[in-house]
Amino acid sequence: MRWALLALIGAAAYLFAVTFDLPALRMLCKPLPVLAMLLWILGSPADGYRRWVAVGLVLSMLGDILLEWPINAFVPGLAAFLLAHLAYLAAYLGDTRRVAPLGLLIAGTLGGGLFALLYSRGLGPLLVPIALYSLTISAMLWRAIARLGVPGIANASRACAALGALLFVSSDAMIGISRFVAAFDGASYAIMLTYWLGQLGIAASVTSRHIALPYSEDPTTSRA
Repeated sequence: MRWALLALIGAAAYLFAVTFDLPALRMLCKPLPVLAMLLWILGSPADGYRRWVAVGLVLSMLGDILLEWPINAFVPGLAAFLLAHLAYLAAYLGDTRRVAPLGLLIAGTLGGGLFALLYSRGLGPLLVPIALYSLTISAMLWRAIARLGVPGIANASRACAALGALLFVSSDAMIGISRFVAAFDGASYAIMLTYWLGQLGIAASVTSRHIALPYSEDPTTSRA
């Protein structure tokens, strides 16, 4: 409960700072929701999945800070989030490596379509970094969707990871559209809300991962 309160206070304060253009408050509060999620998942049983998601959350906080920095740190911020996506990708690959062709089609279409749109507007020296980033988020989304078909993992964990990945990709897409195609009203709010909800879904895939399945045997009543 205390981590949820920290996340809500941080998010509300950040959006307040965006509304009234308070750079110092924005810098202070922007990482707080993700920090709260990190502290939340650290209360879950330790395993490889939790470790990689925790790494992704730490890198995301770094990206939050870099993108809010007064100097132009867009490329370093992009690099931090690229590494965060790779950490989530590693977490998902730890659960399954099945091909999941439908997931590949969905992720490839979304990622490829976004890159094609940005490329059509001219990316200049950011062409290679944006291409690499588009490929990475597509792979992350693909592997999150692939988890949906893996038995032995709580349904809530599978659904939260897939929805979280989709929301995270949506937030990234809005950043790209706002920066390279056309700014739109409410972009800052839409970007951050989908980003936080995406991270929440990914974090919840950790905390719901070890929920006992309805058909699991109770060790105290199992047959010899």
